Amino acid sequence: MRTAGRQGADGPGGHSIRELLSDQPGEGALTPQHNGAATPAIRVPDAPITLSTASVYPEKVPSAFEIAALLGYDGVEVMVSTDASSQDLNVLRRLSDYHQVPIKSIHSPCLLLTQRVWGREPWGKLVRSKEVAEALGAEVVVVHPPFRWQREYAREFVDGLARMQEETDVLFAVENMFPLKARGAEAGMYLPDWNPVDQDYPYVTLDLSHTAVSGSDALAMADGLGRRLRHVHLADGVGITNKDEHLVPGRGNQPCGPMLERLAEDGYRGHICLEVNTRRAASRAQRMEDLAEALAFARLHLAAAHRTWEVTPAGEITQRSLR
Repeated sequence: MRTAGRQGADGPGGHSIRELLSDQPGEGALTPQHNGAATPAIRVPDAPITLSTASVYPEKVPSAFEIAALLGYDGVEVMVSTDASSQDLNVLRRLSDYHQVPIKSIHSPCLLLTQRVWGREPWGKLVRSKEVAEALGAEVVVVHPPFRWQREYAREFVDGLARMQEETDVLFAVENMFPLKARGAEAGMYLPDWNPVDQDYPYVTLDLSHTAVSGSDALAMADGLGRRLRHVHLADGVGITNKDEHLVPGRGNQPCGPMLERLAEDGYRGHICLEVNTRRAASRAQRMEDLAEALAFARLHLAAAHRTWEVTPAGEITQRSLR
């Protein structure tokens, strides 16, 4: 089953909608004629919507590929975890080939629960993540900032990551995290900081469940990151406690919809990765319903930018403003 909104859907004359609506001259740009006057070409955001393998837990990585294919996701992010299949390059390649679902990003094993996955040396984990990403054609490696007790790693993190970035086309995108809160006080858990906006990272992942926990303004954070924002973990949260909820978008108080619409208007070309928590789903059917809802939310809001297009009965394409 594939959704109608999936990339590659045919438009008029057999061209894909993205080709017809590209705003790049010579690359399928469409300059509609209306009453003899050319109107600006309209662009559909070229942002793949992918599924994190963490989103199917407690099911395993193979289930993520199967569900992503069934629901029509544009790809998968592999969260490297204690699940052996997430660590095995050959298994991942076979899953991707069998289900015809590309692996778009690798989440390096930098969680507390994965401290021994791919060795205990943090730089070694990043090197291995890069090698796997390159071998599988993934475009992004998601990495967390160092824990405070990883002092030597933290001292070299910004410069070392920049050096590694120079050696590969894979983007290392550092994720925003959050402070721990206890009795009204905050305790920093990450170095140089949990907030990447003021850090000298070339590329960043913005997680909207983490903004809920930290009490951050997600839209302001995106503005502060500018073109460095190349990967989004789309999830929701309420943020009342320290709990990192990763709710289905629309079920919390984060500006998930406005964020997607703003990215679409700005011509965002990074990834939108659904990283949601479905572990409380009563059945696989309910899990799939949650993940289908998350995908529909993302597609609808990406398409709901303030400019859209419509086709008249005579076949003319015109631009219509929603403002």
